[in-house]
Amino acid sequence: MKIHDILKVLKREVESEYLNNIEPYWYKHSMDDKYGGFFGRIAYNNTPIDDAEKGGILNARILWTFSAAYKIFGTKEAKELAHRAYHYLTDFLFDKKEGGIFWLVNHKGNVSDDRKHVYVQAFAIYGLAEYYSAFGQKEALDYAFQLFNLIEEHCKDSVYGGYFEAYSRNWQPIKDTRLSDKDKNEPKSMNTHLHVLEGYTNLYRFAPTENVEKSLRQLLAIFDEQIFSENKDSLNCFFEEDWTKKSSRISFGHDIEASWLCVESAEVLGIPHWINIFKTIALKVSLKIILATDPDGGIINEITRDKILDDDKDWWPQAEALVGHLNAFEISKNSNFLNASCKSWDFIKAHIIDNKYGDWYEKVNREGKPYSQLDKVRSWKAPYHNSRAMFEVSKRVNLLLEQNISEENLLTINNEN
Repeated sequence: MKIHDILKVLKREVESEYLNNIEPYWYKHSMDDKYGGFFGRIAYNNTPIDDAEKGGILNARILWTFSAAYKIFGTKEAKELAHRAYHYLTDFLFDKKEGGIFWLVNHKGNVSDDRKHVYVQAFAIYGLAEYYSAFGQKEALDYAFQLFNLIEEHCKDSVYGGYFEAYSRNWQPIKDTRLSDKDKNEPKSMNTHLHVLEGYTNLYRFAPTENVEKSLRQLLAIFDEQIFSENKDSLNCFFEEDWTKKSSRISFGHDIEASWLCVESAEVLGIPHWINIFKTIALKVSLKIILATDPDGGIINEITRDKILDDDKDWWPQAEALVGHLNAFEISKNSNFLNASCKSWDFIKAHIIDNKYGDWYEKVNREGKPYSQLDKVRSWKAPYHNSRAMFEVSKRVNLLLEQNISEENLLTINNEN
């Protein structure tokens, strides 16, 4: 099949997946009409857990997803979901007294965990900026800048650069900074910085200011100098205050996600120096992931330099690989990267999409068998990774088709490599 035909099929399939599976799932099953917002948990068979706590992360990701979806597809369902997420986030999860987004509220909307993780503030900025872009709601942009200013005021390391992880309700440092039990309790993490970069990039995209630009430039330098490994083909995950490395963990999903998010940030800033650096890194990361990909097209979760830590295949690394490899193809026009992106999509179709209950399984084992009774929705299982992958592929394929890439050019580049 010719390159143009492959791209057209890929575009058609990802758009269909979003419009006929992901969006209908969330519209039909996720809304809590009794207490407002969205259920904090939904079981594998779409049974809501009525008394589950509701997370700031889940709601911020829902807000981003359906705001972005409305801009692309304009459906009434996406509009309703985005509006609901915006009002719940600002009415119940935004701290009107101290500022910032709470970690958790209970099912009735009362605060149950008032910690202020920088991670969730960043996601709220990401979602609020997207909502502003989609609907022109100036109040959403004001909320986003409030969060930006709080992070910059309370969470920035003025000595070594970057951001600390977590705070009390009134923005005092706390001892346990972990996002989850599997994380190391260290003052800085790759994960938080990645999503601060993501949130700030979206804010700058739609409302550029000198302060946001300055912070984005600093973040890109931190990724280049501290967070990406010495070989520039993977990420370091945890750090002391002075950026001393505290972990040998390699997370393939974060590696490939960061590879394209850093390029995107550099392009939004429009700085050729950073664009060139992160395009080079993106190719190195994508190639390393290709070499680590199983024959079925799936990537396992985590390794160290000498052993496997987690050989399951979660839904979100597969979604990020789909985008990251396509990004590498855009940069290089090397069809090996397009083939890798298509293999990721084939794996998703074969093993990750839940054709019985809808949406995507959270994880499968290394052989591709789903853990079919895990929750379909929880704080860490939102529509963000899979929907974003569908949006990114559709957008990127449109751009590639406009370039009228010839098979001869691809062959020449492949021979040179």
